[in-house]
Amino acid sequence: MKRNFDEFKNFIKNKKTAVVGMGISNRPLIHFLIKLGANVTAFDKKTEKELGNEVIDEFAGEGVNFKLGENYLSFLKGFDVIFKTPSMRIDSEALVNAKAEGAYITSEMEEFIKYCPAKIFGVTGSDGKTTTTTLIYNMLKEQGYKTWVGGNIGAPLFSKIEQISSENKVVLELSSFQLMTIDVSPEVSVVTNLSPNHLDIHKDMNEYINAKKNIFIHQRKENTLVINRDNEITNKMENEAKGKVLKFSRQDKIAEGAFYNKEDETLYLMGEKVCMKDEIRLKGMDNVENFLAAFCAVKNDVSKENMKKVAEEFSGVEHRREFVRELEGVKYYNDSIASSPTRTLSGLNAYGKPVILIAGGYDKHIPFEPLAEKGYDKIKVLILMGNTKYKIKEAFDKVLKEKKVKLPMVMVDTMEDAVQEAKKAAVSGDIVTLSPACASFDKFPNFEVRGNKFKDIVKKLK
Repeated sequence: MKRNFDEFKNFIKNKKTAVVGMGISNRPLIHFLIKLGANVTAFDKKTEKELGNEVIDEFAGEGVNFKLGENYLSFLKGFDVIFKTPSMRIDSEALVNAKAEGAYITSEMEEFIKYCPAKIFGVTGSDGKTTTTTLIYNMLKEQGYKTWVGGNIGAPLFSKIEQISSENKVVLELSSFQLMTIDVSPEVSVVTNLSPNHLDIHKDMNEYINAKKNIFIHQRKENTLVINRDNEITNKMENEAKGKVLKFSRQDKIAEGAFYNKEDETLYLMGEKVCMKDEIRLKGMDNVENFLAAFCAVKNDVSKENMKKVAEEFSGVEHRREFVRELEGVKYYNDSIASSPTRTLSGLNAYGKPVILIAGGYDKHIPFEPLAEKGYDKIKVLILMGNTKYKIKEAFDKVLKEKKVKLPMVMVDTMEDAVQEAKKAAVSGDIVTLSPACASFDKFPNFEVRGNKFKDIVKKLK
């Protein structure tokens, strides 16, 4: 049973409240808490100059206090409520001390799931989250529901919670950071797959997996968990499920869930045909998997006709194998959202021939050997940049030596250099793709900015 939002309004009024992080998603939260009568102090590691006058001026006249700069967390004392930024670990010294003082520590997402009156579809996993989330959103919209999308994509939703009704639907893409401390789960939870990721933040793979499990561990028996039958880690989650379990597979036929039948190249849900693979506009077997997951998630809410319609019409999300342009017979694709080796591999598998790959970026402390072992024969030229370029080269050098094969590798410092080297190496009929296998934070604020930079450079090529 969802809690009444009036409960939160009564709770937060006049409370001394800290909001840690003044990024774009937390700013609406600050405004909302002020509106609800909280006494808000905003914290950020950036100085006032680094944040910019525009951000500070946004809160003029609202009575917000600011604690900014390198030692900002030393002021996180004496608060009743603390809204932490998702990537801030709950065992950080500042939060441990605040909790010992009696502070209630939470996050925007935790409070939203707790009080949202609408049915929530939550999606997590290492790969395929954004596409699966967007597919579920589009299917629910096609069925006629007023649907909201949030979490890692879309707009922050907590500040809009009073506009959402029980007849609406909400779809959330949830990261391991957002899930790490929540004690409430969505009514429908999807885990697309799991492989090593974000080990720069998580202590180890077990902590990463346990964070992901929070998406379903607090469900009720009437709720639904959707898991990938073909992924060993997710398949085992059935043993801990609290509600109904639906599985999806592109390898095995499944009665309770969705599967792809290789014999007739058809996608099935609960044993009934939904669509042919060739009818799906979005190409690649990884996208077949994303559709199967989405079909399971909306099984009770969307007709098979509308599922099929979305499959036929949906052209993909920005920054995911996004076609940018063709120049002199060479096609350029932006796959900036591929921030892990497994995502890059799924992209390489989709093109059907070796490509010129631009990769490298921020180091999340995950291994690149699987990319080298399974991807070397799908790459014509490998162009490497960012903090991980030598680490990726080392992984490929080892595999190439073992296989006794050669692969041209070029090391560059900037995105401009990477695109120019790609253009130099390409001939008519080639494919150039930015698919970094890494996060963007060494050079760009996020994968969107990185992808847009790539697109801008490619569009200016002559």
